[in-house]
Amino acid sequence: MLSSTSARRLSRRGLLAGGAAAFGLLLTGCGDGDPAAPSSGDGGPWTFTDDRGEKVSAENRPARVVAFTGTAAALVDFGLDKQIVGVFGETKRADGTTDPQAGDLNVESMEILGNVWGEFSVEKYAASRPELLVTHMYDPGALWYVPDESKDKILPLAPSVAITTARVPMTTPIERYARLAESLGADLSAKKVTDAKARFEAAAESVRQAVKANPGIKVMAASGSPDLFYVSNPKVSTDLMYFAELGVDIVVPTKLESGDYFEALSWENAGKFPADLILLDNRSTALQPKDLAAKPTWAQLPAVKANQVTPWDAVPRFSYAGAAPLLEHLATAIRSAKKLS
Repeated sequence: MLSSTSARRLSRRGLLAGGAAAFGLLLTGCGDGDPAAPSSGDGGPWTFTDDRGEKVSAENRPARVVAFTGTAAALVDFGLDKQIVGVFGETKRADGTTDPQAGDLNVESMEILGNVWGEFSVEKYAASRPELLVTHMYDPGALWYVPDESKDKILPLAPSVAITTARVPMTTPIERYARLAESLGADLSAKKVTDAKARFEAAAESVRQAVKANPGIKVMAASGSPDLFYVSNPKVSTDLMYFAELGVDIVVPTKLESGDYFEALSWENAGKFPADLILLDNRSTALQPKDLAAKPTWAQLPAVKANQVTPWDAVPRFSYAGAAPLLEHLATAIRSAKKLS
């Protein structure tokens, strides 16, 4: 039997080729709860109620923030900068280039506490003198990329904030991170932010229009591993849930694994769900089309034969700037796809 930690990794990272958790019950206060209470100034008191329903407080607004890489990048998109002093999660690739998850982060100016799942240097974290830890929450109470085996050493060093990133549409964590960034001193009326929001709204409309212009396109979000083909559930994955709200017809798997994130298919059964367009997990932890080419059942999928496979950011950056290109790309893919059955 799997341990609870292993089960969480299978649930989330199985679908996305490696991750945490099955999100059970959506906590009250997730989207609406007590909003952030911006401090009166850098030296003033600060509070924020996160999606665990916990009210986090500090005598002064936190000025030294450590966050999951994608979280840090989202906060930077909303206007934070020097407040981000450390990150954990995929940040740099093996060839030294910046991971796409990092967005516009200046990764050379901050401490990287860990670059892969399960890697988090407690020593580096303590040395960074953190005033706040921020990350996603897929499971109730589980902090994304904060290892279970060392969390009892990590969490006492600074207050922590968790933002729900499952079973709610993508706009919810975007709005929550915006509110958090504002509480930490970001100006949401800045042109950078308002332009990004306008681009996001236009991109969302472009998806709606693409669906109307090319009706009936069946979309499947998937991730490949050496042994299994994971089909993602749009009723749980926050980005897919939002795509569905925009009118995209997304495959809903029927035999879900623990956590309801996905159905794990053997490669022999990879063709179980007909699809005209495949969104394929584009992270380095998942197999890419060149890796999958040797698998006969992959090559036989109608969407693969028709070259209707497009990259999918399975863990999106929850900001308007991060999400707008994803919507634009999706709209283009739907508009150009052909009905295959």
